[in-house]
Amino acid sequence: MTKKNDDSNSITPTFVSAEQMFERLADITRQTDQKAYDFFQGRGASVETHLEDWLKAESVILRPTPVEITETENAVNIRAAVPGFKPDEIEISVKDNLLILSGETKSEKKPEDKNPFYSEWHSNRFFRRLTLPCEVKAENVEAHLKDGVLQMTFKKIESEEATKIAVKTA
Repeated sequence: MTKKNDDSNSITPTFVSAEQMFERLADITRQTDQKAYDFFQGRGASVETHLEDWLKAESVILRPTPVEITETENAVNIRAAVPGFKPDEIEISVKDNLLILSGETKSEKKPEDKNPFYSEWHSNRFFRRLTLPCEVKAENVEAHLKDGVLQMTFKKIESEEATKIAVKTA
């Protein structure tokens, strides 16, 4: 579910629980495992290709999503390239310094009479698990999708300064 920002007509992605995203990660990992095993078997079960099989399976299951993380004194800014995704197809979860981005587009059924000669259009979803440079607040997050780029700004949680304790002799 998406929500409209009060300050504009833009629609922002949905924020969901970390537990829901971890379940999605487990499902994607199972699918990638199975696809990598299929590739492994298709190559004659050669052990030398297992990493290549895994990477190929991952590229079939998930779309690459380049990300940039920057920080200022008070905020952490994230930009993620998610072309072709609508705000209601993107989900975000943040807890402490862990950010999880996930999205899935409604795929169009490809005509079966077409046999592609070459295609890099394998997947209609992405999933990224990112460690942020510090803990951030999950409330009042600014998240906007424009021209295929998801931009988010999280306020940093102010860390308490360490208290110096004097040690006395007894």
